[in-house]
Amino acid sequence: MSVHGIRVKVNGQLCERRVEARTTLADFLRNELELTGTHLGCEHGVCGACTVLLNGTAVRSCLLLAVQADGADVLTVEGLAQGERLHPLQKAFQDHHALQCGFCTPGFLMTALAFLKENPRPSEAQARDAISGNICRCTGYQPIVQAILQAAVEITSSPAGAESRKY
Repeated sequence: MSVHGIRVKVNGQLCERRVEARTTLADFLRNELELTGTHLGCEHGVCGACTVLLNGTAVRSCLLLAVQADGADVLTVEGLAQGERLHPLQKAFQDHHALQCGFCTPGFLMTALAFLKENPRPSEAQARDAISGNICRCTGYQPIVQAILQAAVEITSSPAGAESRKY
């Protein structure tokens, strides 16, 4: 068993740990840091439930090793809200009932966050395409797409939304 020291900034907090070489980033976040908002679904990178941002890019944390994140900035769903204030994406998901059991929601939120960073004024078709790699078994996708479009408007048109673009 090979163990390595890593330094990762997670949700703005520097974390230093020793991890086994084969520990996935998802397992590191969930088991070492107790950030259980990152869910594990398929563990093959297909369902998107484990999506986090690594240096601002959406990645499947079940496919990355924790040692590959050494020196990186990681943002998980726990890092979206500012205290009690929901991120505009979280608020939009709530407004549109874009979740049911909530298992896949963290992955959708992180995928949508990275998408809106690159495409702040998406069309419905673009939003639908952006989430095509995430699977929801409960709700259907229309409320999720509508939530992403609402969040895009909020993020681009309000001072509070502008602050949320820092990711």
